[in-house]
Amino acid sequence: MAGVAAPTVRLLVLGVVRTRGRAHGYAIHRELMSWRVDTWTAVKPPSIYHAVKQLDREGLLRAAAPQGSPRGPARVEYLITAAGQAEFVRLLEAALTSPDIEEFGAGIAFMRCLPRAGVEALLRTQRRTVESIGDQLHDMKPNWPDPGEPPHAQHLLDLWRATFAATAGWTAGMLDRIAAGEFEFADDAEVSSGPAPDRT
Repeated sequence: MAGVAAPTVRLLVLGVVRTRGRAHGYAIHRELMSWRVDTWTAVKPPSIYHAVKQLDREGLLRAAAPQGSPRGPARVEYLITAAGQAEFVRLLEAALTSPDIEEFGAGIAFMRCLPRAGVEALLRTQRRTVESIGDQLHDMKPNWPDPGEPPHAQHLLDLWRATFAATAGWTAGMLDRIAAGEFEFADDAEVSSGPAPDRT
């Protein structure tokens, strides 16, 4: 994978390192694969390792001294920096308002890292966004007056509108679950906000 790593994989990698405190590339890969991340995103192992190296070059992760292992060569572990922490929060907030289902899913994976009220506000924004997109798709239908002819645009618009409606309904349900106290967030006493970022 060349170029800049996609926001979803950047968020996932930063989130794993932040949660674990420090991790080498294989540990990050293993953690994300244990979430079956390859089934609900386009993230694949090469993109994970690419993102780790890129985030290190950008100063968002910092390589620690290699740790020796009796079972094989030393692996370089990474810590999240203060800049990486800021980027993680920025990416997370953007993901929680995104209409893109993959990016939104990555945001949900780490939503508990933010304060409760902030997550609720972001999810309400996301719900309004996908509802608005659904309305826009409905308004586009008169532009394709022949639903039986290729590319069957009216039917496709209905499909996409139904997809956004389903996402809006799911988000509404998640907001209800949060309001009912099902999850604990960064500002709840029982939940740690994660290890302090590396400032060296």
